[in-house]
Amino acid sequence: MSQREIPCTVYRGGTSRGLFFNKKDLPEDIEKKKDIFMQSIDTSNVTQINGLGGGTSHTSKICVIAPTVEQGIDAEYTFYQAGIGKDIIDDKGTCGNLMAAVGAYVVDQGFAEANHNEAYIDVSVINTNIDKKISIRVPVESGQVKMTGNFQMIGVKQPGSKFHVSVLEPGGENTGQIIPAEGIQVNTMNGTEYHYSLSDVMNPFVFTPGEEFNLSASDRIDKLTGNKELMDLFEELRRTASYKSGITNSLEEAKQIHNIPKVGVVWVPQDYVTMSGEVIKKEEVDIVAKMISMEKFHRTFAVSGLFALAVSCLFEDTIPNKCTEENTNEIRIGHPEGVVAVSVELNTDGSIKKVGIDRTVKRIIKGNLFYT
Repeated sequence: MSQREIPCTVYRGGTSRGLFFNKKDLPEDIEKKKDIFMQSIDTSNVTQINGLGGGTSHTSKICVIAPTVEQGIDAEYTFYQAGIGKDIIDDKGTCGNLMAAVGAYVVDQGFAEANHNEAYIDVSVINTNIDKKISIRVPVESGQVKMTGNFQMIGVKQPGSKFHVSVLEPGGENTGQIIPAEGIQVNTMNGTEYHYSLSDVMNPFVFTPGEEFNLSASDRIDKLTGNKELMDLFEELRRTASYKSGITNSLEEAKQIHNIPKVGVVWVPQDYVTMSGEVIKKEEVDIVAKMISMEKFHRTFAVSGLFALAVSCLFEDTIPNKCTEENTNEIRIGHPEGVVAVSVELNTDGSIKKVGIDRTVKRIIKGNLFYT
């Protein structure tokens, strides 16, 4: 069979990288669409050598975007997480990092037109995965997206222009509640009690104390991922939380849905060493955390997880709240690559008005992707 081709653009957004497609270029049939996605990333091979994935969860991502005629909305998009060594395309949950790149794509494709005299444009999109409005402040120069700049983002060595991402009125996307009413839960595994709480903000996250697993904030993520007994405990905890919170209807269903909930392991503020060997002092952070996605520890931390964690810090009867001493509207989260600040603004009734973060973006390549 001869190869076919389809327009595709590759962007880095924050600490994630993904393939971006215009919805009109893809087939309507969902199975045909998923087949293109699996080939383009190469879900079959762990190395993803036969596609554009990078063998990690944060480089195995896809966004499909279309312009809209809805007043005040420039575009809508759907996010897909691709499997690694498994032929899986999952549209449950979303990716916060790539939201910044969605803003760039919308301007690059002409779905929103930037004024030549302005330094930025505010792009509004709907993420269909979570049915939420996202506001992205996109830096521009002469009407074009400006990606070069001096803003230094943790997880990427090269500086760039600052993109600000705000998710408006988030929470309860999967369970109907920001924090499920049960609060802190206990799960007994191998005769030992482990505590956890779940936060449902964009993507549901299960947060659990690292000290209960005898883990240090300085433990290297490659060694943790290589500890099968430890990873099996986290996977069992993830499936149990998924079932008990109503995200899935059974433990077996939880086993089949890999992308959500994700797991966050947290510690009280403490000195720790980053992946690059930098020492972070406890005074620089409000909480320390590592995340697990697709059964692997993440080198950085997903933006959706940063949002969920920051919100949890402000809500009582959660594991993150027990780890933080001061509750402010800006939460400094220490993760394996460094420290990132997340802003949280609450309404008077205690619901979330918006959560926000600064990112950088790079358009890496634009052209045609080949598939069979």
